[in-house]
Amino acid sequence: MGDVALQQLRQAAGDIFRASLAPVDPYGAVKNFVRVKGHTLILGKEGRDPVELDLKRFDRIAIVGGGKATAPMARAVEDLLKARLKSGIITVKYGFTDTLKRTRIVEAGHPVPDEAGVEGTRMILDFLQKAGERDLIFSLISGGGSALLCQPAAPVSLAEKQALTRALLACGASIDEINTVRKHISASKGGQMARAAAPATVVNLMLSDVVGDKMDVIASGPFVPDPSTFDQALRILRKYGIEGASEPVYHHVEAGVKGEINETPKADDPVFNRVFNFIVGSNIMALEAAAQKAEALGYAPLILSSLIEGETRDVAHFHTVILKEMLRSRNPIKPPACVISGGETTVTIKGKGLGGRNQEFCLAAALDLTGLEPRVVVLSGGTDGNDGPTDAAGAVVDPHTVAKGKALGLDAGEFLDENDAYHYFEKTGELLITGPTNTNVMDVRLLLVK
Repeated sequence: MGDVALQQLRQAAGDIFRASLAPVDPYGAVKNFVRVKGHTLILGKEGRDPVELDLKRFDRIAIVGGGKATAPMARAVEDLLKARLKSGIITVKYGFTDTLKRTRIVEAGHPVPDEAGVEGTRMILDFLQKAGERDLIFSLISGGGSALLCQPAAPVSLAEKQALTRALLACGASIDEINTVRKHISASKGGQMARAAAPATVVNLMLSDVVGDKMDVIASGPFVPDPSTFDQALRILRKYGIEGASEPVYHHVEAGVKGEINETPKADDPVFNRVFNFIVGSNIMALEAAAQKAEALGYAPLILSSLIEGETRDVAHFHTVILKEMLRSRNPIKPPACVISGGETTVTIKGKGLGGRNQEFCLAAALDLTGLEPRVVVLSGGTDGNDGPTDAAGAVVDPHTVAKGKALGLDAGEFLDENDAYHYFEKTGELLITGPTNTNVMDVRLLLVK
């Protein structure tokens, strides 16, 4: 297979990845789920039993929320409700904005929270605490909301919360574990916004960025009952040896374990009596769109799973083993084919380089691809367009990737050991650059075999 054919394979991978983003476009996802007919608000996808609310019951309708995809979600609600919508306030990642008429946008830090996020969250909580039973609140939640809806619980400071977030991200903790801790050092997460909003009616629309679409984990579930506890948060801090990262954090969590601080609200709490929680977009929707595009391009598609977790390098090796089996025995699917997977992996950071889980996946995979026939391509990309603290969504690699680096004096193994995939791919020209997509439903991985 020549260089031209291999380039065509790489182009196909990029086309398939971009196609995966279409059904999880946040504006379209909301418009497909929410409809207004006369004075009736209809919630649910066509063909399913909807939830209906009489808009005449409400004196005021407003928007709150936070996340990377929340601004276009808010634009969809504004377009649906028009003059019925009175006001709103949302927090988004810097640059992830939109043109809104009635909703104030606060740009803030992600993945590490900052003062702008604290102030935006404070304004949202103040607004919710003034809501009454004739108010209808649209909550628009998407990936990144945990960092963007970030008011710490006293006496924890923002600096202490930032340090703890960095430690949790670096130690290999899962998103579930990170959010369990976040909920219990926060004034907004784990159902606490529902507590603030009661007795208002809340329609909580979520774009899922978590494995298994667990509602309480998406943005740490500000309007969702919290099954986790202070005791579990303390165990996680001890598990990763970071209980000493901050004395106020540790003392706050320990006080919660002792019952000196109120637990986050649970499923039987009456604050949820008027809260309607819905997922309007998820990773499996992106994978299904990728499969449709792959088939249209002439590749037999196979979706492995949208639930893949684990250490990134281990997951990469698992995927390349599947690819090698396809070349060797044409199993589990006969080429030309596209094997597709989703979910979200973790990176235990040991080096001082720059990258993200998708770039690290691709660099680990590239080492495994060395020596294979040049008719395979691997792509891994974050659907939000930002992989870790970089401007890349991920990368695209093939059996020549390691050799490309060697020709430039680069050792792929050394860059991997240093967690420096970004600078490796920057030099080999294999970064996947999409710019901010304004959506976020975890990752899409593609194995293409001609």
